Amino acid sequence: MEHVHLAGEDEDDIYGGFNDYNATLDTGELEQDSAFQHAVRTSHGRRPPPTAKIPIGTAGIGRLGTAAQGRVGMPSSMGARPVTGSTEARPMTAVRAAGYTSAGARGAGFDPMNQATSQGPAPPLETMSQDSPEEKVKLLEKKVNELIEQSCISNSKGDYSAALDKAKEAGRQERALVREREKLNAQDQANLDLTYSVLFNLANQYSANEMYQEALNTYQVIVKNKMFNNAGRLKVNMGNIYFKQKNFPKAIKLYRMALDQVPNTHKEMRSKIMQNIGIVFVKMGQYTDAITSFEHIMQEQPDYKTGFNLILCYYALNDKDKMKKSFQKLLTVDLKGDTDDEKYTASVDDKQHTLILEVIKNDSLRKIERQKKEGMERCIKTAAKIISPSIEQSFATGYDWCIDQVKSSAYMELSHDLEIDKATMYMKQKDFHLAIETLKSFEKKDTKVASTAATNLSFLYFLENDVSQAGKYADMAVNKNRYNPSALVNKGNCLYASKDFEKAKDYYKEALQNDSSCVEALYNLGLANKKLARLDDSLDCFYKLHAILKTNPQVVFQIADIHDQMDSTAEATEWFMQVLSLVPTDPQILARVGEIFDNEGDKSQAFQYHFDSYRYFPSNIEIIEWLGAYYIDTQFCEKAIHYFERAAIIQPNQIKWQLMVASCHRRSGNYQQALDTYKSIHRKFPDNVECLKFLVRLCSDLGLSEAQDYATKLKKAEKAKELKEQRANSGTRRGSGRNRQGPGSAGSDRDSGSGGSRKSSAVGIRGGSGSGRKKMTFDESDQPYQTTAKADIDVSYSDPLGPQVERPKTAARRRDQAEDEFGDEELGDDLLPE
Repeated sequence: MEHVHLAGEDEDDIYGGFNDYNATLDTGELEQDSAFQHAVRTSHGRRPPPTAKIPIGTAGIGRLGTAAQGRVGMPSSMGARPVTGSTEARPMTAVRAAGYTSAGARGAGFDPMNQATSQGPAPPLETMSQDSPEEKVKLLEKKVNELIEQSCISNSKGDYSAALDKAKEAGRQERALVREREKLNAQDQANLDLTYSVLFNLANQYSANEMYQEALNTYQVIVKNKMFNNAGRLKVNMGNIYFKQKNFPKAIKLYRMALDQVPNTHKEMRSKIMQNIGIVFVKMGQYTDAITSFEHIMQEQPDYKTGFNLILCYYALNDKDKMKKSFQKLLTVDLKGDTDDEKYTASVDDKQHTLILEVIKNDSLRKIERQKKEGMERCIKTAAKIISPSIEQSFATGYDWCIDQVKSSAYMELSHDLEIDKATMYMKQKDFHLAIETLKSFEKKDTKVASTAATNLSFLYFLENDVSQAGKYADMAVNKNRYNPSALVNKGNCLYASKDFEKAKDYYKEALQNDSSCVEALYNLGLANKKLARLDDSLDCFYKLHAILKTNPQVVFQIADIHDQMDSTAEATEWFMQVLSLVPTDPQILARVGEIFDNEGDKSQAFQYHFDSYRYFPSNIEIIEWLGAYYIDTQFCEKAIHYFERAAIIQPNQIKWQLMVASCHRRSGNYQQALDTYKSIHRKFPDNVECLKFLVRLCSDLGLSEAQDYATKLKKAEKAKELKEQRANSGTRRGSGRNRQGPGSAGSDRDSGSGGSRKSSAVGIRGGSGSGRKKMTFDESDQPYQTTAKADIDVSYSDPLGPQVERPKTAARRRDQAEDEFGDEELGDDLLPE
């Protein structure tokens, strides 16, 4: 006890006061407190809080009271009610005393220390200098980001050169930014993301501009920098560049390096890289390795493109069972999207829902769904076409197996399309009977399929020139689906073939109303207007089509031909030149251009284009004839012989070409060769009058004894021709319906087998109305030959090539009288008249 200290009464108890508390804080017995309950029930308990606002800091009013100043007392159920009628400001809470009040809007501003009256308004903020190093760094960063954005925008617009320039400028600005940071000793504040963006964009722009080595170097800089996270994935881009360069081993190496750096959790990216590896193996012909990659993808992340590639690999290896299994795997691929079109069907009752559907049915997500669905359907149909001849004994059996598999899958609506494709394959194999039977089986199917089948049937019959059946099935297709542009075009074609151009034009217009991009309808509409001589409307159609198909030679030719018909020579020449730029070896177009220059009188240009046409198509009689006539007009008969000999080879039964060859020999002074040629002609055509006339004259001039024999044969041939003409005239008078044959070419007499004499001989260069070609004519005057008293034989002849010295002004000029170049020579006594 001696160590225990007892506190005295006068000492303070250090633990005292902890159990003492103010009675006003006791809330346990408030329900029994009658005064408090009365206050709650009366208006005092329900009165709103005081709203009087007292200005703060105004003159005449002192500082507001705080919790320790000016407070009368704490209200409670035991205390008195605070005084409210006093003229002094009512004591406020501690928050109010700190200066926060709702009266600030009408009073002075917040100034708890009364500084406003003593110091005045605060000075304005100081503006940061533009030349400060920190501000330069910020401006450079902003400029680099803007250049990267502009480069990406230019790339998206297809302006790759501008995109590359912007990317290079961004690289220069980024290096300037690094130097500015080095001056400030702020290397630790380096923006690695900005540096990565600059290098990555620059590499992409190099690749877009096909500067592959520069792109590889830039990617290598990124990959080797360990400060860039996940930079190893860019090896996929490097592999793509090697793939474009066809460096397949290097591409596979980089793809595999990138695959090693992608974690297993990123299945989609790993599948894409493995798909690239499989495609490279396919390019290298290593189908087994490619199958390994594709099979792994189909197990982990099935994709319709991978399934299709797998089928192709097994097809290359000719593995029938694996082809079937792969086709079945392809049908099990889930597109992972809502491809059902029914959800986009508008509801009549819910207008709000209808408006929403109108917005979303053609949005970007809906387009992606359509693309995936169309890609899947295309892969299924293409795979069926490829494997059907291989998996079974016949093409039809294999196709039937594919159709059965499709019917039992989630893509059963494709079975009808496969049936139509089967009919198309029959058509390609020239098995039209089976194609027609297959298509006829769709007549009782649903509307869309029946319309497609009827359209194909109509086209098939149209190809077989069975216009009636084609029209029947075209009507059926139109009745099944009035909005089928192909059916309407087929119907218009049938009417066009029947020369009902007005109705055909109406169907073409209706097809264009249903599908404005139907180029077949637009082209046929132009042809129909051209047939109806509405050249302006036809020209409008072909101009519209030219805007769609700028490099189609048929469209450009139609425009040129219409300008030629409208006598717009300059425009026609320009458009024909455009056709030649597209098909420079077309002999018909070359001939048309040569014809235009010939009509304009430009013989040298006309000869050049006709000669080019002859080089590409040396069997065109019209071009051969024009070239021969051109050399005769220019007094180069020796060169004309080559073309007339070729014409004689092409048409051996046409005597005029051989006569032209003989005349060219005679015109060039080679009389012996001319005589031999005429004798050869006489042996082939012994009754030809013109040949006999030339033989008589040449033999007489050369002093040969054969002249009299040929003169006798000439007289017999002329008599035979007269008898034939008399029989023809008498037959016409009897009404036998035979047309009298007028003066024609030597070939017309020869073909009929008569040996009568021909009064005129004209060789046309090119036939056809509106061709504008000039014709080379021969002298058609008949002068009697001088012969002996025993026989009046006409031994005069007409030079089919005209006079030798004087060149005719036009190739079509006819001379009024024969010009005998041997007229100055003396005739023998045996050729004098009686």
